[in-house]
Amino acid sequence: MSEIRPPAVALAAVPGRRKWTLELAREIERREFSGIYCASFGDGMGLCEALALTTERIPFGTAIVNIYARHVSDYAVTAPLIHELSGGRFHFGVGVSHDPLNRRLDARPGKPLSDMRAFVEGLHGARRAGEQPPVVVAGLRKKMVALAGEIGQGVVFANVARSHLKESLAALPAERQADPDFFVGNMIPVCISDDEAAAAAVNRRTLMGYVILPNYRNYWKEAGYVEEMEAIEAALERKEHERLPELMSDAWLNDTTLFGSPAKVLEGLAAWREAGLKVPILVPSSAVGKQPQAFEELFGLFG
Repeated sequence: MSEIRPPAVALAAVPGRRKWTLELAREIERREFSGIYCASFGDGMGLCEALALTTERIPFGTAIVNIYARHVSDYAVTAPLIHELSGGRFHFGVGVSHDPLNRRLDARPGKPLSDMRAFVEGLHGARRAGEQPPVVVAGLRKKMVALAGEIGQGVVFANVARSHLKESLAALPAERQADPDFFVGNMIPVCISDDEAAAAAVNRRTLMGYVILPNYRNYWKEAGYVEEMEAIEAALERKEHERLPELMSDAWLNDTTLFGSPAKVLEGLAAWREAGLKVPILVPSSAVGKQPQAFEELFGLFG
């Protein structure tokens, strides 16, 4: 049994498993995990509203919702509703998403920094909406991290490199860096298995959907993985998607995810916290089963 306090976890409202997801959330709360953060897949806002009514103590939030998916006036009334129903436990994580995803929405984004600033201003300018929850801005590159420190109450990352985290956080204003209440989270894929090769393969599959996104590749180049990202870009240009997993180096995978034996995963989690991550948000997968098995493995990690 681990003596380490359990981290936060990610949940999604998967069709057909939504009631089970709420039961799982209650179990996560009972086991005293640090938080629950909901992806936009399957309606993260709807899941957060359900969490406000079915949990009692655990902090939770979105990580993230796309600011272009709904009008700001809609978010401006829904976020305070969830915040009030939860007794102030809700963190509203928002981001600008990525071009391929926004095109599917037929969204017409402008400049990301300007759009994010205008969105947060719209939230706080809403009339008769109630108290707005803390806004946590999705960061990746340094300019958005700096903006999160200026207009938000936190920054949340996904799949960033542990070795680069301190440099990213250095973009925050000094007062935010010193503020113990400023939220700093990161979504980290995790696969717990004594078969390390199998666990690594699972995490490579998880990140397949991210290495195809230019913004992520540019970030990982900034973090020092130029050779890997250029090789992936060349494979994408040739439409050789099947080669992507072999181009994701072991060093890169160890820097961005957690996988392997329980002892190795716990060691990696401690290293993330030492690097400055306040709220690790684990995104569990299993090498031998589906999502319920992944959570059983995660629960076993913390006794």
